[in-house]
Amino acid sequence: MSAIRHIAVIDIGKTNAKVALVDLVTMSEVALRRTANAPVGRTPYPHHDVEALWTFILNSLASLNREQRIDAISITTHGATGALVDAAGELVLPILDYEFDGPDRLSAEYDAIRPPFAETGTPRLPLGLNLGAQFFWQQKRFPVEFARAAAMLMYPQYWALRLTGVAANEVTSLGCHTDLWNPWSADFPTMVDRLGWRGLMAPVRPARDRLGPILPAHAARTGLDPQTPVFCGLHDSNASLLPHLLSDPPPFSVVSTGTWVVSMAVGGRPVKLDPARDTLVNVSALGDPVPSARFMGGREFSLLTADKPQDCSGSDVLAVLANKTSLLPSTQQGSGPYPHHAATWLDADGINNGQRFAAISFYLALMTATCLELIGGDGPTTVEGPFARNRLFVGMLAAATARSVVASEAATGTSIGAALLASDQVTTHGKGEKIEPPTDPVWADYVSAWRAAVKAQG
Repeated sequence: MSAIRHIAVIDIGKTNAKVALVDLVTMSEVALRRTANAPVGRTPYPHHDVEALWTFILNSLASLNREQRIDAISITTHGATGALVDAAGELVLPILDYEFDGPDRLSAEYDAIRPPFAETGTPRLPLGLNLGAQFFWQQKRFPVEFARAAAMLMYPQYWALRLTGVAANEVTSLGCHTDLWNPWSADFPTMVDRLGWRGLMAPVRPARDRLGPILPAHAARTGLDPQTPVFCGLHDSNASLLPHLLSDPPPFSVVSTGTWVVSMAVGGRPVKLDPARDTLVNVSALGDPVPSARFMGGREFSLLTADKPQDCSGSDVLAVLANKTSLLPSTQQGSGPYPHHAATWLDADGINNGQRFAAISFYLALMTATCLELIGGDGPTTVEGPFARNRLFVGMLAAATARSVVASEAATGTSIGAALLASDQVTTHGKGEKIEPPTDPVWADYVSAWRAAVKAQG
């Protein structure tokens, strides 16, 4: 094949799935296909509709390739998701939706064997947010089907298997609050051996490994060159982080926004992570531990703004700042820095839709600033994803951290990072607008008032 320039990035998010065509020369998305992504069914449990996603992926690859020749394929997906496949690569059980509460029913048994935070950097999370708890529940609940499994795969590598026939795993997804990876020893933790799972784990390969060319049947179906390489792939938040690891001097922080808002600190201040506040250790595409924190900010934004305008006037912003109209955590309980707090509005009587939107944007920024503080974030902060386009979020984040914020201009930072797996570049283009902390003291006053009110919640 000729030099790789145009990368088709398969990006499976919890709410939406996308296939983006990224031009490595301009470091930009030049085409995009998108579809809604939602779990289906109650039998045998809520699970991902992988066949609908597969049809979408193949159709998108075919459509994009008609517009511009695809030179390679890369993959990125949300975390807390994995697949059990047999020797033929077929699923032995549906891929469980991590918001299903089934794993909680075996929480006492699982807690007795899961590795400690000091070994994995993984906090204990509810539902199926610890992938190890999912696999444990499936093994106990469906022993016959589980016994047929020949391999455990992380979610990006499940799609890589379907594209290439090659089974692999990779550290960014293994290290994403799974209980299945020790980021300091770069090996599986004790629980994996205790449960006899090591032999099921597909070989761990670097994110930028070429697993192989696309299978002939898929090449024929999509019109792609049969030699089109498919790269191993990585976890979506780590895809957002990768361009900065390759080009930015530390210290810096990256905030990846989507259904989850994931904050990651590189070269930051030394802190002791608190697993009770949803801090964790992610593993970068380079294999290094990365202090991280998260909350379900995208989901909160969708719920709070449903059927309401998502804009406001300058006078709305000034009114919110002056009156200290604020939303306190947490709209989505059970995760994030305030997992047990109940959401409360303050000084919100009679506010209009624009003021409500401003207060919501400020709330999300202040929650993000809290996450950055918990992980020792330092230096400039780059915001990737949808929240980068929210000027109120970006401005309040700068005010709350007292550091500059870069609003990434890429539509999805994940796609650029995933595309870089196919490149030897060490610098990236088009960082985005840099916003400095506001000089008007009313912003700092708002931050102080919000933090005092949260502290008073207990």
